[in-house]
Amino acid sequence: MTFLEKLRTAERQNGSMLCVGLDPDPTRFPPKFHHDERKIFNFCADIVEATADLVIAFKPQIAYFAAHRAEEQLERLIAHIHVTAPQVPVILDAKRGDIGSTAEQYAIEAFERYGADAVTLSPFMGFDSVAPYLKHHGKGAFLLCRTSNPGGDDFQSQRLASVAGAPLLYEHIARLAQGPWNLNGQLGLVVGATYPTEIERVRALAPTLPLLIPGIGAQGGDALATVRAGWRGNAEASTGPIIVNSSRAILYAASDDSFALAARQEALRTRELLQSARPGG
Repeated sequence: MTFLEKLRTAERQNGSMLCVGLDPDPTRFPPKFHHDERKIFNFCADIVEATADLVIAFKPQIAYFAAHRAEEQLERLIAHIHVTAPQVPVILDAKRGDIGSTAEQYAIEAFERYGADAVTLSPFMGFDSVAPYLKHHGKGAFLLCRTSNPGGDDFQSQRLASVAGAPLLYEHIARLAQGPWNLNGQLGLVVGATYPTEIERVRALAPTLPLLIPGIGAQGGDALATVRAGWRGNAEASTGPIIVNSSRAILYAASDDSFALAARQEALRTRELLQSARPGG
């Protein structure tokens, strides 16, 4: 299945718009793993197995693996997800942004080495930094648009006087992703749960694109406001899926060896909260 087909399948089968972010920090591992960075795979695999039927996607953050020389564990983990939950897509959170042959290599890294279904990208070097990823049939690419961090205002909320209508930068990115850049229907956008008004604006500009929305849970985004701003659809399915990410609140729901059960309970609670915010939910 393509990334979008997987996304739709997981949305329907799991009744979910929840994404679990896999950001393993060995200093927060439960006693059974003794803060051992060699057990990153084991910790994350337990989380995956506990939540696989509750999510629309998993999102491993590459820095949490690379910092501990655990890239091989990341490869194993993504392969494990594909076996354990074949209908659930994996979004590699890498935020790559480069041009030409370098971008081609990053695309190979994400899709061929790690086997991800989609990847996050910085679009600020222009379309030629995005195009190499779109050559990989059926894969997805999420462009940073209106991010959840306060510093996003430094650039993303600036007006582009040279563009017709003088849109804000994030609005311009949303229009490009919905329109001329989305050659094969592979693009999505990253918008932060901490800015529900901007989510609503992005959804108006990009009505059919998948939105990856980090920022609920530990970052304090309002889950209900997020869904109301970004979800559009009917009782059967969304017209543009939203993928609402929670990482630390689920991964570290408990600090003892009951961590996987606690993660499942928190994921279930969050999934139900998100579903209840839909019209008629």
